[in-house]
Order: sequence, then structure tokens, then C-alpha cells
Amino acid sequence: MPAGGRAGMVAGEMKFALCLWSAWLSVPVLPAADLGTLIFEDRFERSEAQELKDEPGNGWKTNSASRAKGNKQVDLKEGAMHIFISAAADHAVSVTHDAVFQDGTVTLRFRLDEAQDSLGLDFADLDCKEVHAGHLLAARVSPKQVLLQDLKTGNMRLDIQTARKAKQKLSAEQEAALKGKQTSVAHAVALKEWHDLQVTIAGDELTVAVDGKVIGALRSPGIAHPTKKLLRLAVPRNAVVDDVRIWRKV
Repeated sequence: MPAGGRAGMVAGEMKFALCLWSAWLSVPVLPAADLGTLIFEDRFERSEAQELKDEPGNGWKTNSASRAKGNKQVDLKEGAMHIFISAAADHAVSVTHDAVFQDGTVTLRFRLDEAQDSLGLDFADLDCKEVHAGHLLAARVSPKQVLLQDLKTGNMRLDIQTARKAKQKLSAEQEAALKGKQTSVAHAVALKEWHDLQVTIAGDELTVAVDGKVIGALRSPGIAHPTKKLLRLAVPRNAVVDDVRIWRKV
């Protein structure tokens, strides 16, 4: 190879490595001491009074009454919260807890037992009428990938949702609005094993780390919505969750 070509290749590799290093520095996995104020914690070390209906306790609520004809979809056992969809359900399981902050972090442990399983952390503000059902942003983990989404200015923007529900063609502006509002990153997580998840919101940036390693980040305007008020654990099939902690930075 000519010397000039080799030098160019080396320079290109160094530039690529520098970009990776810069990206890594911009989205660190923060230690607990730097996450802010702990505003909620649940280790699920409790039992239920009965086994017929959801009884997660500690401020958690579910959508089983409205979307699964009241059938049980959440069970506390073995010191963890097991979430599983009922055959009668017409919507993914949603397990919610108040979580009021502007910038903050959610940490938890999760387990997916089958290849079709997934777990979503959906942040919402039901007082925000610009979007469907208050959806602002989400991070979703499946066995093969991590998906990061700005829902406020993307998929859940009210006019876009209304058009889709009516099966109308999206306008050029609506199509353009969807661009850059989500990103997916290939990442495998072992089934039937516990994993650590850290989801951090800082300004207009959403960062996801699994097992102490940053997997992906998304910067988009909807992420900067000033009031995140509700955490939804969204489970379309099955997931097990433990050691949930919510931290408020701002």
C-alpha cells in the first residue's frame, strides 16, 4: 500500500476511535452518588393478600381492570415483580408509578425468559395534551436490541396518532417529524438471567445502559419535556423486575 494511503487509513482509524471515545465520555454510566436524590425504591420483598387480582402495593397501579377484564397480570413472588399478559388482554400490560422530575434516572434489575419477551420504560405526563395518553419518551429492551424513542414529537404526537387511527396518509410535515425520533441498537441479553438496567434523562438526551455498559443514546427535543410525572413499565408479553429505584436530578 502507498505510504499516503496507509497514513490516510491510520488517520481515519484514529478519528473513528476518537469519535467513539467522545461518545463514551458524553454518556457515562453514573454511580449512585451522582444520580441525584432517590425519590422511590422498591425491592418487592412482600406478599399479597390474595392471588386473584393485581396487588402490587407500594403505590404501583396496573391496567388489568380496564384492559384485561380484571384478570391478574402482576404477581409478587420470590422477591420480585412478575409481569405477564393475560389471554383476555387487549393491550400490553402497563404497571405505573408516580415519578416526578425533569432530569433523572431509573435503575432496576430485569429478566426476560423467552425470545419474544421485552420490557419498556415509558415516561409520561398525563397533563400534556399534545400527545396520546401522555407518552413522552421510552426505552425498550428486548433480547436482541435496545430501542430509544422520543414519543412526544414523534410517534405519539397527537395529530400523528389521530391520522394513523383514522388510517389517513400522513402529511409531508408529519412524515418529516418522525425522522430521527428513535434509534435502535443491536444488543443481546441472555435469557433467564438477571441484568441491570439504567435509563437516564438529561436535558434532551436519553441514555440506556445494560449491565454497566452504555448501549445507546438519543438526543431529541421531546426528551426535554419539563415534567416527567409517571413511569410506565410496558410489557407486551412477559418480564420480571426487581430493585426499582427512581432518582431525581432536577
